[in-house]
Amino acid sequence: MPQQVVRLGIVVLILGAALVTARTYLIPETFGRLGHYRAVALDANASRPMVYAGREDCGVCHTEQAEKFSVARHQTLSCEVCHGAAAAHIESPSEHKPPAPRDRGYCPLCHGYNPSRPTGFPQIDSDTHNPGQPCITCHDPHAPEPPNVPQDCSACHGEIARTKAFSNHASLECTQCHQVNERHKVEPRASLPTKPKAREFCGGCHGVGASSPAEIRRVDLDSHWPRYVCWQCHYSHYPEVQ
Repeated sequence: MPQQVVRLGIVVLILGAALVTARTYLIPETFGRLGHYRAVALDANASRPMVYAGREDCGVCHTEQAEKFSVARHQTLSCEVCHGAAAAHIESPSEHKPPAPRDRGYCPLCHGYNPSRPTGFPQIDSDTHNPGQPCITCHDPHAPEPPNVPQDCSACHGEIARTKAFSNHASLECTQCHQVNERHKVEPRASLPTKPKAREFCGGCHGVGASSPAEIRRVDLDSHWPRYVCWQCHYSHYPEVQ
């Protein structure tokens, strides 16, 4: 028998022995009984002390806040997201007081500007948005709607506004390209602005023969990459040619 086959057989035997040993001594007995995890983990977790109470228990005493909270923008959150685990407070309200975040650094954990967050999610630049003022100065955390609805698109679309400010489109109003319903300012995801869908839209300013000012760059829409829409090559908020 060739030595290569013998050596391969030895390796297979060693691996088989290792698997048997691991199954016998390293894998818990209850692994696989209820799925791909330890069945006794259920008992282990059930035996841990209860630390969270749930928003329903909070509302028994804090009725005013609960009523306000139930219809506000934070209605999908649990009270304990901001106030911490409250089971001990439920058991002994006077002895255990949940924290109430009042410093400026807490709300930006969710609302500080971050480009990875969903479009339309309320975000601020902490360095420029009422610097030094605690958020609760203007916003009720249980109903955090802003006291004055933002009129400037940059209030939520900060990255786009900063990019556009350095482009040839800096002087254009956002509404020149986007139709925005007033509802978008209070329910951004329920009423989305329109976006141009055809290359002829850009041609209204940049097409040959357009009535726009003479210094605006012109292209012949019939010959300038007719198979593509403009924003496949040009970013609308910074359309400079790369």
